[in-house]
Amino acid sequence: MRSCLIKSCRFICLILTLPLHLMEITGLYGMYKRLFPLLAYNITFSYNDKMHKTKRDLFRNLGTFANTDGTLRLLEIGCGSGANFRFYPYGCTVICTDPNPHFEKYLRMSMEANKHLTYETFMVVSGEDMEKVEDGSVDVVVCTLVLCSVRNVQEVLQEVRRILRPGGAFYFLEHVESDPSSRTFFFQHVFEPLWYYLGDGCMTTKKTWRDIEAAGFSELHLKHIEAPKVSRMIRPHIMGYSIK
Repeated sequence: MRSCLIKSCRFICLILTLPLHLMEITGLYGMYKRLFPLLAYNITFSYNDKMHKTKRDLFRNLGTFANTDGTLRLLEIGCGSGANFRFYPYGCTVICTDPNPHFEKYLRMSMEANKHLTYETFMVVSGEDMEKVEDGSVDVVVCTLVLCSVRNVQEVLQEVRRILRPGGAFYFLEHVESDPSSRTFFFQHVFEPLWYYLGDGCMTTKKTWRDIEAAGFSELHLKHIEAPKVSRMIRPHIMGYSIK
């Protein structure tokens, strides 16, 4: 009965979002992609305040993955406006990647505010195709609130393993599908078609932990959490790191 209700309500939501679907087909949605970085930049401040302790705990041991010469070369997938920069250790070299070139303006602002880091480059690439990055060339890969909107999570994780050096680490913080018995699960499935367009391709029903568990890392530290004071739609999170 509950499954039928979810499907019926989701269908209604799909009908209501048809104009947005047509905008995407005709290319008009591209205008929103220009606006989205500004929205994301402003939301970042609120999210970082609410998730400060969580992010601080997540990135606490980044330095342990520094190379033998003490340097730490980090690549961030979907860096957006640079929301994670303030949590990276002093002297870390950062490679920024994002498929949306319109983030660069806000990324530069975050760079100016976080001069304790060295910035190598900004590449406009998707997480599924980072061919410009050499095999085994980075110590750490970071991905936060990104896997929800990529086309293929498995392909992204394959690229992560390719570019990580042996013993390197992949850090993640992602919202995921809620427990099927929860009200959040209902809202995630019903309103996902609308959320997809508002969040520039963000999906709320991904079981991302399964992809990470199956990715072939030699060691995995993963836990499920409830993000404090954020929208019910994205409250369930996973966080942790895996070692190549």
